[in-house]
Amino acid sequence: MEHGTDKSSADAVLEHLGYTPELSRNRSVLQVAFMCFILSSVPYGLATTFFYPLAAGGPSNIVWGWIIVSAVILCVAISLAEITSVYPTAGGVYYQTFALSPPWCRRAAAWICGWSYVLGNITITLAVNFGTTLFFVACLNVFESAPGVGIVDDLQTYHIYLIFLAITLLTHAISSLGNKWLPILETSAIFLTLIGLIALIVTVLVVAKHGRHSAKWVFTDFESQAGWPAGWSFCIGLLQAAYATSATGMIISMCEEVREPAIQVPKAMVWTILLNFVAGLGFLLPLTFVLPDITMLVNLASGQPTPVILKDALGSSTGAFLLLLPLLILGIICGVGCVTAASRCTWAFARDGGIPGSKWWKTVNTKLDIPLNAMMLGMTTEIALGAIYFGSTAAFNAFSGVGVIFLTLSYACPIAVSFFFRRRADIANARFNLGVIGSICNVVALAWSLLAIPLFCMPTYKVVTLETMNYACVVFVGFTAIAALWYLVWGYRNYAGPPKEGIDGVDADFPNLPSKTGSSEPVVKDQETPSL
Repeated sequence: MEHGTDKSSADAVLEHLGYTPELSRNRSVLQVAFMCFILSSVPYGLATTFFYPLAAGGPSNIVWGWIIVSAVILCVAISLAEITSVYPTAGGVYYQTFALSPPWCRRAAAWICGWSYVLGNITITLAVNFGTTLFFVACLNVFESAPGVGIVDDLQTYHIYLIFLAITLLTHAISSLGNKWLPILETSAIFLTLIGLIALIVTVLVVAKHGRHSAKWVFTDFESQAGWPAGWSFCIGLLQAAYATSATGMIISMCEEVREPAIQVPKAMVWTILLNFVAGLGFLLPLTFVLPDITMLVNLASGQPTPVILKDALGSSTGAFLLLLPLLILGIICGVGCVTAASRCTWAFARDGGIPGSKWWKTVNTKLDIPLNAMMLGMTTEIALGAIYFGSTAAFNAFSGVGVIFLTLSYACPIAVSFFFRRRADIANARFNLGVIGSICNVVALAWSLLAIPLFCMPTYKVVTLETMNYACVVFVGFTAIAALWYLVWGYRNYAGPPKEGIDGVDADFPNLPSKTGSSEPVVKDQETPSL
């Protein structure tokens, strides 16, 4: 099929769902898969959060946590893929929640999901850029000015914030000014990841200056240093794997820039999880076999064990830095991908009136072919939240934790309403339909959500101090309060939700809400999936 035909067909589906195409469809099936991989950037994501499973349980927590979470996230990806093959819009899980919910609750359900999706995208982008900042400093400190003293050990809090600010501005500049070149950048990042991963595996296992642990120790040793009971401590250690796979559904926001979104995006989500799983094992296993003293790693002031592990394994600062360099570059590219996806979901929610000042955030810059205002809103929010670091160096815990929480909640919304209300009607004719397997995946995904949301609000250590407090719960409650207040003040009477074209029925409780076509008459369709 020719690309022009693909694009016109995808635009026709979008119009059927009630939206006017505004963005260029410039991504092929491989480019969608590459961006999906870059959003997760598994080696980088695992490297920056290595502390969590080390403190929570050690090597077995690292290995088995990754295997378990990968299996669970595959279920989440399959569940979202089925729904996305029916409703491929930039609104992503937010639009899907509205479309699948019963009329009596669809506005409230979409509001909850929309705010969770937008805030999850923005805070996970913040976590990526802040994580790159801390990782960059830790990488520099593999070089020492004196024995045991890194060359930038004396950086002050404001120095760290300024580096974060520079990285944030850089990722937003690349995403905004180089939009048409992003597929090439993402493709290049795949090869960089592959080369860096092979180099790390071979070098670490061959050199292993201080020897290698036994396979029994790697796969069975469990020793929690967090103070929690073993089972709960193991679960808390899952944050590393959950963070690295949290971007699974963010690719849905790119549906309006993909040539065949109903086919390409679902396949990309599912196959990327499998690719991430292999890449994750390739990264984690070599490092776990050469782990130095775990207590020392857990108590590092930087909170970044990966550079220290590599330096110890190689016995060379230069060698360690060269292996870390691909991870640093991947972190920047991951930040660019997250900025891009976050701007699209913010723009999509704004065009339906879900965000204060929506008229500003729903515009598309025709010269750059991006929702620039929405991107700037996200950037401003990230810079403001980054200031939490001045109050606590545990800020990264809050950013990574709350990002996972919000995204998990947003993914659960369409899966829940589909499973309990509309799965048989809406998924039956989906382009991506796994039948009974899909239903099982729905159950697993929802069970994971019920565990993950409270779990990642918990502090890593049982004994809580200002430095070990998990501020994710504070940020989560704060943003939830803002969303609830805005709904009571404005949304309850004015928020109509996405267009009702292509969606069965209307909200009978609010028949006078204006439709997006300008008519107050409800648009009622027969139950059907869009003709793709």
